[in-house]
Amino acid sequence: MTLRNLLLGATMLCAATTSAFAFAQDAAPADDAAAPADTIDYGNDIIVTASKRSQTLQDTPVAVSVTSAADIQNSQIRDLIDLQSSVPSLRVGQLQSSANTNFIIRGFGNGANNAGIEPSVGVFIDGVYRSRSAAQIGDLPNVERIEVLRGPQSTLFGKNASAGVISIITQKPQFEFGGSLEASYGNYDAIVVKGDITGPISDTLAFSIGGNYNRRDGYARDLHLDQDVNDRNRWGVRGQLLFEPSDTLSIRLIGDYDKIDENCCIAGNVVAGPTVAITNALVGGPSVDANNPFSYDVYNNFLSENRIKNYGGSAQIDYDLGNMALTSITAYREVRSFANQDSDFTAADLIGRKSDDVAINTFTQEARLTSDFDGPVNFLLGGYYFNEKIDQKNQLFFGDDFRNYGNALIQAASGGALSVPALETFLGTFDGNPAQYAGRFFRAGDGFDEAYRMKNTSWSIFGTVDFELTDRLTFTAGANYTQDRKRFSTDVVSTDTFSAIDLDAPQYTPFRQALLVGAGVDPVTAAYLAANPTITLPDGSSANPLAGLKDFQFLPPFLNVPNAVEPGKTHDKDLAWSARLAYELTDTVNVYATYATGFKASSINLSRDSRPLASDLPAIDAAGLTTPNLVGGTRFAGPEESEVYEVGLKGQWSVAAVNLAVFKQSIKGFQSNIFTGTGFALANAGKQSTWGVEFDGSVRPVDGLNLTLAVTWLDPKYDSFTGSAFGDISGTKPSGIPDLSAAMGATYTAEVGDGNRAIFHVDYLYESPTRLVDGLQGFPTGFSDQFKREVNQLNASFTFALNNGLELGVWGRNLTNARYLTTIFPAVAQSGSVSGYPSQPRTYGVTGRFKF
Repeated sequence: MTLRNLLLGATMLCAATTSAFAFAQDAAPADDAAAPADTIDYGNDIIVTASKRSQTLQDTPVAVSVTSAADIQNSQIRDLIDLQSSVPSLRVGQLQSSANTNFIIRGFGNGANNAGIEPSVGVFIDGVYRSRSAAQIGDLPNVERIEVLRGPQSTLFGKNASAGVISIITQKPQFEFGGSLEASYGNYDAIVVKGDITGPISDTLAFSIGGNYNRRDGYARDLHLDQDVNDRNRWGVRGQLLFEPSDTLSIRLIGDYDKIDENCCIAGNVVAGPTVAITNALVGGPSVDANNPFSYDVYNNFLSENRIKNYGGSAQIDYDLGNMALTSITAYREVRSFANQDSDFTAADLIGRKSDDVAINTFTQEARLTSDFDGPVNFLLGGYYFNEKIDQKNQLFFGDDFRNYGNALIQAASGGALSVPALETFLGTFDGNPAQYAGRFFRAGDGFDEAYRMKNTSWSIFGTVDFELTDRLTFTAGANYTQDRKRFSTDVVSTDTFSAIDLDAPQYTPFRQALLVGAGVDPVTAAYLAANPTITLPDGSSANPLAGLKDFQFLPPFLNVPNAVEPGKTHDKDLAWSARLAYELTDTVNVYATYATGFKASSINLSRDSRPLASDLPAIDAAGLTTPNLVGGTRFAGPEESEVYEVGLKGQWSVAAVNLAVFKQSIKGFQSNIFTGTGFALANAGKQSTWGVEFDGSVRPVDGLNLTLAVTWLDPKYDSFTGSAFGDISGTKPSGIPDLSAAMGATYTAEVGDGNRAIFHVDYLYESPTRLVDGLQGFPTGFSDQFKREVNQLNASFTFALNNGLELGVWGRNLTNARYLTTIFPAVAQSGSVSGYPSQPRTYGVTGRFKF
């Protein structure tokens, strides 16, 4: 799809909108109250709470996309990953497990792969903050709507909304009996069953209870294990009570539990490097499907596990004080996540176990007071408290084949001069015992045993004040003061014997000298270089002939924290603020201009890649804490501070709506978390910025037909990023952010017979080609630029709804079976190879639904 086609589509929509506007001037207002529940509402009936007040979408001067329950049903949106097909400014990526999902709005977002990194995009369900992706990706509950707020929202939300917010609002219990039951069957033997029921218990108490079950065979095949992989197996229940003893008091209690037990996620081989020949030899056959990530055929030596339990409860109290309203939301949640993955993604048993066992307990409390005065001034004042504890245990052990694999690598690196047994003997000899290391290098079962703990307490005071300067002009000022404290500790033990050896140590001088002489260096020069192994030669190489072996010291001893130099804590505070002018040009057209800042506190590197700052190494050495092969890195990334300049227009008529936003948004200290092949590099970018334009329009040119078009254009760059994993990349374009994204849709509802309806729906998502990663560790600069992602996804559904509440339908997602890589990364401990995650193939099925 080309830009020309997109512009043609936009022109057609605008032409239809123009006709509709003319029609709207002459036609009587539509009777929206009589519209079926699964049709689109127009005019001022779309109510949102993006600004923590119930307002019409037209009157909300915030860049917000709203996805209704009807949109979710028609597009077969199952979870937040599917949601991006309806919101082009939103990108959702699932990485190596069901617990790792990354949310990006306008090109900004992070948070996956590390429990210590909170997301820049906040996810809220019924006003309750979900702090980690493991608590966010389950099947969507019985939703009323989903609001995606674009840009910093810190002055309205108490925690981590520096890039935007996804707010999911579910349906409240009703005082009339009703409910629904839905069953769906699709390819890969996919079975989805959902049901809910609601009704009164008394005149003042109502209930609702719902459940869902989602199971699917894997769409990929592990040829080594002869098993389907990338399956789906999840279920959940959700119950609510609504107590309304008077017109002024409402109490809503929610409890939910959901569970995931899946095999996820495959990584295909994108580039087969020289190590593939070694792993093939180890297994006596193919160890990967070389250079073919879209075959959906993989080779592993054990099945991956993903087990997630996510549960909790909340209580919301709303009290009407007349011209003011008081709201309190109290919540407690727990997440238990376990993942075990064959992270080398080969049939060889290189990594025998790579597991992550995470427990997260979260308590939140929000209280806010909102005014509704008749005069020109109104306000919202709120407070937010957050308390979270994380307990994480990881294991990374060498597998049965790693010793032979390491032996092949060392023989290749030394030109056949060394082997693992010979190296064990030589190093043991110079350490005083030739048998000291015998059989211990790369021994199966050795590796890392890790434990991490973190406690995060945060509080904030936030508020906004609206000044009606005239009947049509409103000025809004907002502020949020936040304090955030984190304490963290590590208990990591490495049993990797080879990685604990300092190859620059003086006792190995004779060994180094012998290797240099054997390589043709004259004895005098060899003696000098052997005694000074840290010298860099004029050609850039190391004076130490053993230096190449340092690449195979994968798991060196770990310096735990806190220690005498590193306290293991952070303390951040910030005042974020916003200013906005909103003006009603007419009764149907509003414009606004906004300046806002946002804040996200420090993120902690709870992983084996946690390292002291380079500036702390001298103090660590002076304190006698230096461990063998200790290098600098980061324990945490500092806070993010964002700002946005934005102007927008909102127009809403009886049969059409248009939203337009133009913005410049930036984040200072963006927290970047990049996989390097053996671990993740967490660092702050100096500054990342984006110019952008967002258009969102819908029109009903004829009765029953609704057309939608949403287009996002972005021009991002790293203004400053000198300390990236790939060096200074200042001035370059960040990866993974398409210049152009567009979501188009059409829904046609035809009346058939006496109250029956036939509903046709189609939607299309396009993303222009974009680089997948900023770079690949161990590869030449620019090598990764050849790998790009272009998205062309077509979804469609047809539903026949009978007047008795029964609905039958067929649906399909990614009907053209478009394929692309979501991301790529250096293959784990396999120099020269690249792995990547392929997109999900075409899915389709039939659905039966009964509403009563």
